[in-house]
Amino acid sequence: MEEWRRVLADSIVKPKDLAERFGLDEKEIEAIVGPYPMRITPTVLGTIKEKGDAIWKQVVPETIELDDLDAEDDPLEEDMMSPVPHLVHRYPDRVLLMVTNQCPIYCRFCTRKRLVGKPGFLKKGELDRAITYLRQHPEVRDVILSGGDPLLLPDHLLERVLKALRTIPHLEIIRIGSRVPGTLPERITPKLCEMIKKYHPLYMNLHFNHPDELTPAVKAACGLLADAGVPLGAQTVLLKGVNDDPEIMKRLVHQLLLARVKPYYLYQADLTKGTNHFRTTVETGLAIIKALQGHTSGMAVPHFVIDAPGGGGKIPLLPGEYLVNLDEDGAMLRNYENKTFHYPQPSLTPTLAPGGRGEAEGARRELPMVGAPSSWGACANGDGGLGDL
Repeated sequence: MEEWRRVLADSIVKPKDLAERFGLDEKEIEAIVGPYPMRITPTVLGTIKEKGDAIWKQVVPETIELDDLDAEDDPLEEDMMSPVPHLVHRYPDRVLLMVTNQCPIYCRFCTRKRLVGKPGFLKKGELDRAITYLRQHPEVRDVILSGGDPLLLPDHLLERVLKALRTIPHLEIIRIGSRVPGTLPERITPKLCEMIKKYHPLYMNLHFNHPDELTPAVKAACGLLADAGVPLGAQTVLLKGVNDDPEIMKRLVHQLLLARVKPYYLYQADLTKGTNHFRTTVETGLAIIKALQGHTSGMAVPHFVIDAPGGGGKIPLLPGEYLVNLDEDGAMLRNYENKTFHYPQPSLTPTLAPGGRGEAEGARRELPMVGAPSSWGACANGDGGLGDL
């Protein structure tokens, strides 16, 4: 048996084992894990310092999960946007392909609590249907593998999916969403990395919620993926009592960058049944972003988004006071030090430039010297017209 499978088999999945380890009520746990399964890997168990801490809250079942029964099983309406089984097509140029229902751990706040934990990988016939759909939709250039967790697939099954996707000419990017590196780092093997390298460009968005998750073993696993040429991003869920504090979030994003993982998204918690006790106010997330911007590297600041209920997709939010006013004269801006600055709008009045060509009024005709700062300043600021990956 591969080492990572042996470690996964040592996870806590039975209420009796959890009750004995932490002195809990076995019957209470049984009532919860019936509808919402439990799995806690040795790595995650090792980072729990005490009952009720930030790691505990994410993985240990609580009776409060059974309270908010009026919430939705599928708040993002993924099932309604699934033209073929296991594939969600919400955005014009990208789709989500759920390849397994298994996860290394079962997060108590999971958006897909209705699905995860049940047996099963993507069957060959189901994969064939998804590939056929993608071939018929040339507008799709980006596929995100999700689940469950794609990295719980054995190497040969994961490669079957990747190889099939790479037969589609118009498919440019493959992404994998995973919590495996942070919860089952033994799964990230040199053999896995060598296989993944054959299917570039391939990106991974990893799930981290608290700085204590970034153990030396976890950072080493991330390093193996980065060394294999995989750009790594982090997706974080804003959780009450876990990371709803600017200092904790700052520690998390700094640890992520040390592990060569770029903070990507900070999610407002979804309206999923059984997870309401994790939700914070929207203002909490905005305050965290404000506490990060200007006070640490721009690389460390994620996009704060709400995945809109009803299938509206991800909507980014920024603290509103950065843009004080916007009119035809320009933008009045407020920075992280609460100082205001005016950025003027360009003049759009056309004038006749030398040679008979129209040019905006006030535009300069001089060309910058080669190598002068004005010729590369925009890129040096980090924008450079590249946009978000």
